[in-house]
Amino acid sequence: MRSSTSFSLTIARDSRPMSSLRTAALLASIVAVAACGGGDAPATAQAPATVNIGPDNVMVLAVSTMSSGPAFSGSLVAERTAQIRAEVAGSVLTVLREPGDRVAAGTPLARIDDRAIADAFLSAKAGVTQAQLGADIAKRDYERAQRLFAAGAIAERDVDTARRGTLSADAQLEDAKARLAQAQRQKDATIVTAPYAGVVAERMVNAGDIVAPGAPLFTVVDPSTMRLEGAVPSAQLGQVKLGAGVRFSVTGYPEKTFAGSIAHIAPSADAQTRQVHIIARIPNPGSQLVAGLFAQGRIASLAKDGLAAPITAIDQRGLRPTVSRLKNGKVEHVEVTLGLKDDATERVELRSGVAAGDTLLLGAALGITPGTPLKVSAPSDSPARKP
Repeated sequence: MRSSTSFSLTIARDSRPMSSLRTAALLASIVAVAACGGGDAPATAQAPATVNIGPDNVMVLAVSTMSSGPAFSGSLVAERTAQIRAEVAGSVLTVLREPGDRVAAGTPLARIDDRAIADAFLSAKAGVTQAQLGADIAKRDYERAQRLFAAGAIAERDVDTARRGTLSADAQLEDAKARLAQAQRQKDATIVTAPYAGVVAERMVNAGDIVAPGAPLFTVVDPSTMRLEGAVPSAQLGQVKLGAGVRFSVTGYPEKTFAGSIAHIAPSADAQTRQVHIIARIPNPGSQLVAGLFAQGRIASLAKDGLAAPITAIDQRGLRPTVSRLKNGKVEHVEVTLGLKDDATERVELRSGVAAGDTLLLGAALGITPGTPLKVSAPSDSPARKP
């Protein structure tokens, strides 16, 4: 109920008329007094309205592993890549594998006409048989000469002649065997095979092509292990050790992180860029990575476990960094002490001020005033989660 206050105003009559200006001022003063002394009671202060935010604006603090080290970039290459070339001349009869086919070690890839080589092989084989026969005859002659010499039937020079004949026959036999081995290798080379298990990456020959020794035929890649070739500034070389872990991302998988280890550090820096070349060995059991992809990553020279928060959860505009924490349904600002910074994941270690399980605000939610009631809305396609 609004209270009312009555004011009575008596204006004494004066022989001198009051000016209109003084009259207006007097009336304004009376109205002001009425408003202050007898007006309505002050309205009760309203509580702050509850603010709703989405689940993307909060995170629950937990212990995780962070790492710090030099950043680097480079390209992926297969650990083992073989360009298979022709070892013999001839016409390609058949091509048995195509790019993308997986092959095992020794899998035939193509066949080259071996008719001329087969003839040479048979000739070499016959040469071995003939040389073996000559060596056997020479050996028997030498043994007979030794017996005759022991009986005094021949001179010593005849024994020496028989011994030299044996040595000559043995040399001819070894030469014939070498020719046969060479013919066998050429005959085997007419069947082009994979040197190890992998994937046919490229085929450079067609059936009917005439190839010469050294002509490229196939490229076979072993995708089970990749190499990341990159470089780091020479000023950061002290943070790079053999066996150190490497984490990186590639252009084909922007949301996924791969891991490996340093396998090689160049003994000298590039004279122009002052960077040191490094090679990291990357396991690739699922063959997700392919050669030629561009990669960016970081060498983990220092790693530790701690409370990690995204950089977007930290306000560093004041004298000390702070975070906004949701506690008992309201927002509060808490001063924190920062530790290790993981640039690869854009996280920072929080050494003090918070504990595991605390709910922190992210991004634009940092601007919410302390003391404001806050409610985290659940995603439309998942049940509500508690902050």
